[in-house]
Amino acid sequence: MRLASIFQRITGGNDVRFKAYDGSAAGPDQAPVSINIRTPEALSYLASAPGELGLARAYVTGHLEILGDVHAGLSQLSEFSLRELPVLQRVELLRFLGRIRMSHKVAPPPQETRLHGLRHSKARDSQAIAHHYDVSNQFYEWVLGPSMAYTCAVYPSTESTLEQAQFEKHDLVARKLGLKSGMRLLDVGCGWGGMVMHAAREYGVRAIGVTLSRNQAEWAQKAIVEAGLSDLAEVRHLDYRDVRETGFDAVSSIGLTEHIGKAQLPAYFSSLYRKLKPGGRLLNHCITRPDNKQKALSGPFINRYVFPDGELVGPGHLVSQMHDAGFEVRHEENIREHYALTLAAWGRNLEQHWDEAVEEVGEARARVWRLYLAASRLGFDRNNIQLHQILGVRLDGTTSHMPLRPDWLS
Repeated sequence: MRLASIFQRITGGNDVRFKAYDGSAAGPDQAPVSINIRTPEALSYLASAPGELGLARAYVTGHLEILGDVHAGLSQLSEFSLRELPVLQRVELLRFLGRIRMSHKVAPPPQETRLHGLRHSKARDSQAIAHHYDVSNQFYEWVLGPSMAYTCAVYPSTESTLEQAQFEKHDLVARKLGLKSGMRLLDVGCGWGGMVMHAAREYGVRAIGVTLSRNQAEWAQKAIVEAGLSDLAEVRHLDYRDVRETGFDAVSSIGLTEHIGKAQLPAYFSSLYRKLKPGGRLLNHCITRPDNKQKALSGPFINRYVFPDGELVGPGHLVSQMHDAGFEVRHEENIREHYALTLAAWGRNLEQHWDEAVEEVGEARARVWRLYLAASRLGFDRNNIQLHQILGVRLDGTTSHMPLRPDWLS
């Protein structure tokens, strides 16, 4: 059984070079992407956890290598299916994989996490956030760039830089919220404080940001001081549920809803509604499913390596939950192509700093990120996931205080 030819057939990767530890090779010699099944352990991972989890384990541990454009390589591997093989060859391969699994037993790599405690309790949410964000601020600076904005950018054009696009994202949120000097903003899940500092610096807004990541809070607090914004901007290491202040003119939630959990959405939106004064606006910016036909829980790779307990729902479900919490939804848009562009930029940043990143966080975690960025980009490319901004208002009686037509596009 020549493994490289088998892999080529079951993935349909005719433009990919396949190599295997048995000495076999298949595909064009000059292919832009080469997939190397380096050891029997790679097959053992694939046999013990078929699909994306087995592939992730094999790649993270280095037993399977993707040389060249990982995004392009994944676009081939994601079509992995034994249905392409004749029945007899399929049976033979399954028996072979069974023998490999027994003779080369493998354990999940240590980068794979399992959380403890009640799902979406404060304690478990803190574990989930710490797993992903409390890695290394230096690592994030290399990947995200100077803006330290870890959410979908908004590209004015395909020629725009990542920094220009992240500025535009923050400014679009500010314009949709109608921010003006003297207003009060609450930014929940504030990350490294990008929106908080933008609102303070560009609009003269008094802004409070909260995050469950201690690393993020410490970085943001220092950045605020260095920017001379301490009189307007503040970032706290705090659960959004523990914010005591109310009467905000606006609330921004940029990339937090994915961590909340479907069952907790009614309480989440009700909490944000209570934080606003009448006429106050909420901008919810988050990744969604394209519909509500799939389970909310993220796939096994993302759930165990990247965003533990992350859940995604369709945009219609979010709109309904906001309405039920009392908001009147006034505007909604899908900017999924912008996230594909953002992820491509982050991926380029990671490759430019690869050696430093490996030294900082270890090769296995750097490989997790390389795979995660490429796989997420593929998800947005293929419309498996989307990014929606939903703008709601807490009515002042029956008055919205909204413009007759959107004024944030001018």
